[in-house]
Amino acid sequence: MGVNGDLARGLSELVAPGSRVALADGCGLPYALARPLSAVAARAGGVRLVLGWVPGPAPDLEPDAFADIRTVVGGPGARALIESGRAHRVPARLSATPALLAGPLRPDLLLATVVRDDRGDLRFGAEASWMRGLYDAGVPVAAVVSRSAPHADAGPPLAGVAVLGEVDGPDGAPHTVATPAPRDADRAVAAAVAGLVPAGARIQFGPGRLAAALVEALDVPVAVDSGLLADAVVDLDERGLLRGTPSSTALYGSPRLYDWADRLGRAGRGTVRPVEHTHDVSRLSTDPGPLVALNTALEIDRDGQVNVEGVAGSAAGMIGGHPDFAAAAVRGPGLSVIALPAAHRGLPTLVERLGGPVTTPSHDVDVVVTERGTADLRGLGRGERRRALSALWDGAVTPDG
Repeated sequence: MGVNGDLARGLSELVAPGSRVALADGCGLPYALARPLSAVAARAGGVRLVLGWVPGPAPDLEPDAFADIRTVVGGPGARALIESGRAHRVPARLSATPALLAGPLRPDLLLATVVRDDRGDLRFGAEASWMRGLYDAGVPVAAVVSRSAPHADAGPPLAGVAVLGEVDGPDGAPHTVATPAPRDADRAVAAAVAGLVPAGARIQFGPGRLAAALVEALDVPVAVDSGLLADAVVDLDERGLLRGTPSSTALYGSPRLYDWADRLGRAGRGTVRPVEHTHDVSRLSTDPGPLVALNTALEIDRDGQVNVEGVAGSAAGMIGGHPDFAAAAVRGPGLSVIALPAAHRGLPTLVERLGGPVTTPSHDVDVVVTERGTADLRGLGRGERRRALSALWDGAVTPDG
């Protein structure tokens, strides 16, 4: 029958007509299940699909096989589905996804990628995200077992999982992302941001050139309390500046990151945890050590409102944990930092009116940093904030390349 046929046969016993199915997200998205799921859904009829974060290529889904497709996060791999109208992107900060998935979007089945630990027990691999909450709530889980995904889950083993098959190679390895080398503008921003990070702080940062530049610029020991872990955390560890075991809900990087996280996980130091832990604003704002949230943006307006979701109807970005970490940082003794280039493709990133939704409100932004300098907005009134941001962007705007 072949691999797809075997997977489809297993799924046909689990996917009922009119049911809602959630496809687990992150770099460990179970790509091997996408095509057979479409076939089974088309035969069953009325099946509704929930997608999470799709950071890699789009899964091989047939949209017409589903009565409804919704994504609670988005990501590059979901962009075409969203922009074509084949999928609805539900606007929600990441900390709100457990409530959505426990209530109006509760699935009847979760499809995931799992790994076997050294004892043979099943665990989530490169991400825990909202999947652990669904499992804990009793939602049935069916999965493929990856032979190449990292054992990074900090939670207990999974029981009662319906194993549909084992995968390796492209279908089993987590999606990999290479980090481009930082540019001079990235290093200029990073140098300014590094000066805002005290020794012993907890930092949150994402992937990309700017994060890599920031780690290069740091010269004090820090803990990492973040939504994602990228390759930069391995650099931090190798430089002797990483305190404790980092915390995230998902891994997003290269095999170097996955191998590093696998070694920690097999030593009992799992680095991925559920969203209910990683994005808990109360915990983030009160745990020991000030939280310095280091976030980027597509654009910012003169009041300090931030858009990370897209401009001119594009679904290029996503809400994710941006507003969660920004709110937590301003609520506690930490700092909410927005770091971005002064221009993108020759156009200023400071705008009079955002070209997309407000992702993070201005009152959750403490400091804005570009390659030109820093605008500290703390304690300023509305008019003063506008003047501080305008002053930061004053002068001829040069393309960022």
